[in-house]
Amino acid sequence: MGSDIEVKESFGREGFEEQNKVQDEIKRVPPWQKQITVRGIIASILIGVIYSVIVMKLNLTTGLIPNLNVSAALLAFVFLRSWTSLLQKLGIVTTPFTRQENTIVQTCAVACYSIAVGGGFGSYLLGLNRKTYEQAGIDTQGNASNSLKEPGVGWMTGFLFVSSFVGLLALVPLRKIMIIDYKLQYPSGTATANLINGFHAHKGEHEPRVEVHGFVKYLFISFLWSFFQWFYSGGKQSGFPQLPTFGFKAWENSFYFDFSMTYIGAGMICSHLVNLSLLLGAVLSWGVMWPLIGDMKGTWFPSSLQESSMKSLNGYKVFISIALILGDGLYNFFKTLFFITRSIHDRLKEKDLSSCPDNETQALADVQRNEVFIREGFPVWLALFGYTLFSIISIIVIPIMFPELKWYYVVVAYMLAPSLSFCNAYGAGLTDMNMAYNYGKVALFMLAALSGENTGVVAGLVGCGLIKSIVSISSDLMHDFKTGHLTLTSPRSMLLSQAIGTAIGCVVAPLTFFLFYSVFDVGNPDGEYKAPYALIYRNMAILGVQGFSALPQHCLQLCYAFFGFAVMTNLVRDTCPKKIGKWVPLPMAMAVPFLVGAYFAIDMCVGSLVVFVLHRLNSQKAGLMVPAVASGLICGDGLWILPSSILALAKHKPPIS
Repeated sequence: MGSDIEVKESFGREGFEEQNKVQDEIKRVPPWQKQITVRGIIASILIGVIYSVIVMKLNLTTGLIPNLNVSAALLAFVFLRSWTSLLQKLGIVTTPFTRQENTIVQTCAVACYSIAVGGGFGSYLLGLNRKTYEQAGIDTQGNASNSLKEPGVGWMTGFLFVSSFVGLLALVPLRKIMIIDYKLQYPSGTATANLINGFHAHKGEHEPRVEVHGFVKYLFISFLWSFFQWFYSGGKQSGFPQLPTFGFKAWENSFYFDFSMTYIGAGMICSHLVNLSLLLGAVLSWGVMWPLIGDMKGTWFPSSLQESSMKSLNGYKVFISIALILGDGLYNFFKTLFFITRSIHDRLKEKDLSSCPDNETQALADVQRNEVFIREGFPVWLALFGYTLFSIISIIVIPIMFPELKWYYVVVAYMLAPSLSFCNAYGAGLTDMNMAYNYGKVALFMLAALSGENTGVVAGLVGCGLIKSIVSISSDLMHDFKTGHLTLTSPRSMLLSQAIGTAIGCVVAPLTFFLFYSVFDVGNPDGEYKAPYALIYRNMAILGVQGFSALPQHCLQLCYAFFGFAVMTNLVRDTCPKKIGKWVPLPMAMAVPFLVGAYFAIDMCVGSLVVFVLHRLNSQKAGLMVPAVASGLICGDGLWILPSSILALAKHKPPIS
């Protein structure tokens, strides 16, 4: 009795209650071997396939993909809770559905569709195909005719297997330092954990039924709407996206509402600032710059060139987009390194002055979570052995697949990868920003410049993929470890589920890509599936090989201006008061519509408008319903892609054109 009173006085009633809750949960935590279940793996595969289709569509249309981790956790809960409820109604005894199983399914599913997100299908791997090579300019210096590799299920699957598993083991020995010692927040991982804990809270504390019903309702609405739209898409210039919503002149410059539930749902998940930045970029480029530069045909560039040529208007679109992306990326890269260095220095200073914090100064609930997290650790030698083994396999296989990338470049990449992974994972824990693509871009430029004109493009693109894959996957794993720490899920089961999801993704992602590649005109600059980042990445490699001679007239000056604009806007956001800084646009988001068009920015702003209205009507309910509604809209539209692709492969065309 006396100890309970002391605890209450030290930590307060809320802390005492939290401690009791955690103690109760620890008693109910199943062994790590039982946290991974057959039904959980089946649910993970289903969710992974659905989200692979969704993100592949986004990859090949706009290249802008929102964070879907929370949505995946919600879908995992819907699947397994529905399954267990159905079996109970049938009188079949089943294992209880726990938050640990929910976490495992979410981790496995996210690992699966993350391969579709970051596997290079819309960027560095697709940049090797002939269509992207031709768009970059056959006569462009540095764009060598032998720097081609057409997409193939076999080599893409093999490349993913040898490049993806290295990142899983790069930071495993540092998990305690990152999660417990440094107490990094990993906002996305924390948000996912809070959602899962809310779903599985004690009876009466939280009722997820409203979110589940909202998700299912809007999934069916979105699916039926996509099915309805299909009937009117029989011709090239038909369907709802071809309606001149704001007039014919605006439609010619890509300003129209295309009624896409995927983009509306993505807009509901993304912040208002991201969506407004997209709209600003669309107005600045397609509303002002491209019409003005187009009028300079015959002066700035030859009138005989097609608009898709890199020496024509398309060159300005591509390279100004690159300037914005590089300006924003390099600024955030160095800012993150600065914060990492300062944070580590401060922690070392605190450690020197006051030693490690005593457990008595920590909430008891956190101490108990830490004990569960540490209890089932990994032998350091096993992680080091696995990293070395996978690295050796990759060093042997990748130069065989891509002779342009010399084996010693791969060796250097894997020697540097752990330190780069640590920097990225540490920065993600502080800011929730995964900077893997920026590390990849640095590798792209360096390898393209070192390899020379004949092999530089392939070496740069493949090397970019290697570095990006390791750095990104290791950071994602730390996010998952944070979720597991807060949901009392075993790190061993987390790592195993991540490995299972990665293996599934290495098979599912190439198949999903070829579903789109065989049905749709991927890479067509005038079509829906433009795959803008494939062209951007190839031109980055060309710039690394030959410098600025690839740019059309006056494009270099415009690139300097927009690079400076990207740096200055970031400086303003970071130095101005928060009330002003929160309205400063994001250059990375502005860059996407420069190449893609304005239509999807309008869709995503409609998503922001929906969120704004919902919060105005009932802010508390909106906080619960927005993730569910957005997930339902995205998943419903994504589900329709599968039957529509099957119909297209079977040569069944929509009846109305």
